[in-house]
Amino acid sequence: MSNPVIYGLHHITLCASGAQEDVDFITQVLGLRLIKQTVLFDGRYAHYHLYYGNANAEVGSVLTTFPYRRIPGRPGSGQISATSYAVSKGTLPFWKDHLKRHKIEHSGIQERFGQSFIRFTHPSGLLLEVIEDANDTRAGWATDQIDSQVAARGFHGPVLSVREVEEEERFFIEALGFRKTGVDGPYHRFEIGSGGAGKTLVLLHEPDRRAGSWGFGAGTGHHLALDIGTDEALAEQKNLYEELGYTDCSEIKDRNYFHSIYVRSPGGILTECAAMAPGGFARDEPFDQLGMALLLPPWFEDRRQEIMGMLEPIVVPEANRPAGAQTASRLVPPPEPAPAAAGGPTASRRTNATFIGGDVPQQ
Repeated sequence: MSNPVIYGLHHITLCASGAQEDVDFITQVLGLRLIKQTVLFDGRYAHYHLYYGNANAEVGSVLTTFPYRRIPGRPGSGQISATSYAVSKGTLPFWKDHLKRHKIEHSGIQERFGQSFIRFTHPSGLLLEVIEDANDTRAGWATDQIDSQVAARGFHGPVLSVREVEEEERFFIEALGFRKTGVDGPYHRFEIGSGGAGKTLVLLHEPDRRAGSWGFGAGTGHHLALDIGTDEALAEQKNLYEELGYTDCSEIKDRNYFHSIYVRSPGGILTECAAMAPGGFARDEPFDQLGMALLLPPWFEDRRQEIMGMLEPIVVPEANRPAGAQTASRLVPPPEPAPAAAGGPTASRRTNATFIGGDVPQQ
């Protein structure tokens, strides 16, 4: 049996509600950098897929959202309960004042596994946290209200709601290579590698909580993604899942910036493993212009005007733009899809699309 080769978190994907509302909140309140405007690659409806990250757009800092007003989700077990970002030790008083200034509902300072955190609520109902971690040295994105010393540096890790712990624990350990490092009341902590920020998953045991929705829907967490490094490792991970009996793993999918496989874990959490494509998030626009334009995968480019007509117009707040950045419809030519390594696995992609509508709430 192969051993898992997970390095830590890759990204976390949530379903928000309005697109501009999401951009304003994530860039101005949480203070992340908008690094990519693209669209959901699956389905018949045009929805944004927005990517946010730290100053260096690092793997393990990237929060992505699907603004999805069309359908409300149902929060519950089997989902991401809260998404936690690491901040420097001693900065929570700043965050309390910052959230108060923006009139954001929050929990006050709490503690889990000896670390202080504040939980607060996105306008769509999503739960976010900032948690102090003295060992995280990643570079946060500075805004006019949040300087680099207090900024969110990247994920600490998600809090995942499950009705039963045992089978999810087995999945984390046997299928993903995590180790269990602590229990704090209903919270069960799992870490990989050196542990800590970007390498931690926390299960929240909620035995009586109703199962949440699994599909796209506003106000719910959709999936977590783990960094696996290479396409070859993706293929090996898929084989490992099948050896262990997790036979519903997807084929390898081309997400333009990375390649992915998906599996539904025993507790209901949709779990992705991802390997960056050559060029990563800067493969279709310069690094200092990230997030300034709507970018489409090459196989959707001929439908640009149709797709744009179905999307809510959004504006990146001036204070969140990189120095010298300009908004443009296209900054560089779209790259060709990343080729598979010789003899390596081939990623599947959707090669055509029929869009029948945009993100309009159902009546």
